[in-house]
Amino acid sequence: MATIASRLQQVRLRIARACAAAGRPIEDVTLLAVSKTCSAASVREAHAAGQTCFGENYVQEALAKIEQLAELRGATRWHLIGPLQSNKARLVAEHFDWVHSVASVKLAERLSAQRPPHLAALQVCLQVNIGAEASKSGLAPADVPAVAHAVARLPGLRLRGLMAIPEPAGDRQAQRAPHRALRKLLQALQRDGLALDTLSMGMSADLEAAIAEGATIVRVGTAIFGARAA
Repeated sequence: MATIASRLQQVRLRIARACAAAGRPIEDVTLLAVSKTCSAASVREAHAAGQTCFGENYVQEALAKIEQLAELRGATRWHLIGPLQSNKARLVAEHFDWVHSVASVKLAERLSAQRPPHLAALQVCLQVNIGAEASKSGLAPADVPAVAHAVARLPGLRLRGLMAIPEPAGDRQAQRAPHRALRKLLQALQRDGLALDTLSMGMSADLEAAIAEGATIVRVGTAIFGARAA
């Protein structure tokens, strides 16, 4: 059975090859290991293999791991990538480094107000429902500019860019289309004066397509930790 360390090595190799094919330096792309439903022991194993950034979907599950791995806190970065309810905003503002799933000014205002002043700014991305899927959270692309400008003005936060979870597609060209749309949306915001640098897109099945279209964070879970228990 493959170890977490060996799977990480394979994913890093995929990222390196995708960057080379796209003519991009490998330093442009951060690997976010999606550790939802995984044990703290699995996260510790990944950390021992050099992984420092971890993504979680569920606040309470993540907080339990953060506590269990307290000795690693200074050497890890915790990213919330799942939907965030307003009543959990304080916990997230107090314990996470990044939030990828901001989808309203109201939620951003809560995070801003509740970010402890002694901590560095909370890094945030706006989640975009790039395919207008009824089952997906996120902003409609047309609503992104107004929300982005409002969020960028909030204290205690730093708006970094956009995140999307495109619908699965079978071939590489079909995979690239929604990632290209998100990149163009980010570029429009940059032309409009926002200092953004992050495209959080691409997962185990489509990271090559995402990197070809400019992804700076790829969120990989199954290819690192194996099939999920839930």
